[in-house]
Amino acid sequence: MAVETTLVLIKPGGVQRRLIGEITRRIELRGLSVVGLKLISAPRPTVEEHYAEHRERPFFGSVVDYLTSGPIVAMAIQGENAVKAIRATMGATNPVEAGPGTVRGDFALSIDDNLTHSSSDPEAAARELALWFPEGTL
Repeated sequence: MAVETTLVLIKPGGVQRRLIGEITRRIELRGLSVVGLKLISAPRPTVEEHYAEHRERPFFGSVVDYLTSGPIVAMAIQGENAVKAIRATMGATNPVEAGPGTVRGDFALSIDDNLTHSSSDPEAAARELALWFPEGTL
């Protein structure tokens, strides 16, 4: 059994639309555990570091501006194959390609406001969790 811990961010659009409970419910229904949870105003330097590999891409500034535009929820999620399970639960990055029953497929319409971020692989999860939960998790 591969128990992993991964990061989920509910972006400002998801918080504004009051989807925190629904997204958390879907995660827990998968059998995954919330081992860290906080509602925060994302510090710009943290967001810039989070998306550092995209710094030279044209969308970098707008992504950073969006993530710092309102409150977000940062969650550390743990369980068997958590990284892949979360990515399947959230659906394709582009919501119009996300299947029904996924968070993005059910609630998002544009890639600019696709509601959540989730770590792409266990290595990214470790880096991102250290960034968003420097105090550690349960």
